[in-house]
Amino acid sequence: MSTVKITGQPRDSFGKGAARTTRRAGLIPAVIYGRGSEVVHVALPERELVLALRKSRVVFEVELAGKSYVVAPRDVQRDPVRRVIEHLDLILIDRAEVETRAAEAQAMAVAEAAAVEAGLDPIAAALLVEDAVAHGESAADAASHAVSDMEHSAEARADAAEHAADAADAAGTAEAAGSSATEA
Repeated sequence: MSTVKITGQPRDSFGKGAARTTRRAGLIPAVIYGRGSEVVHVALPERELVLALRKSRVVFEVELAGKSYVVAPRDVQRDPVRRVIEHLDLILIDRAEVETRAAEAQAMAVAEAAAVEAGLDPIAAALLVEDAVAHGESAADAASHAVSDMEHSAEARADAAEHAADAADAAGTAEAAGSSATEA
């Protein structure tokens, strides 16, 4: 499962200057909200956060002042040029959501491995699983047919390209025949 334990520090200063000071200290400003609770402002260690966000469907267990929050990233704000994380929104989730996210992450990993084995793009396979889950399909079912869907799609594109090439050849032949008839 991709649950990452991370220790946060409470934040009591806000605004652009305070956020810059927090980032200079190697921390990322973040907020935790959801489920009818009050917004909690926190600063999280940048290195641990960046590494954790590389995982698919990551869940954080944030320890803050003796209290534990189980959260998932909702919005990651990055600098448009340097691509560093500037702020993070975290949403409170329950244990059922944790299990769902773990199942989806596992399904994506299975689809990525199958895609690599078949010589296909693993990121595209993960995106297919994510899209299928978003449309109500179970993660395991989506993973089981992601590679075959990609193969069928590749075959369809190859067929379309072949038909386009044949049509271009036929048009070129007809044009050549038409121009030789006007010369005669």
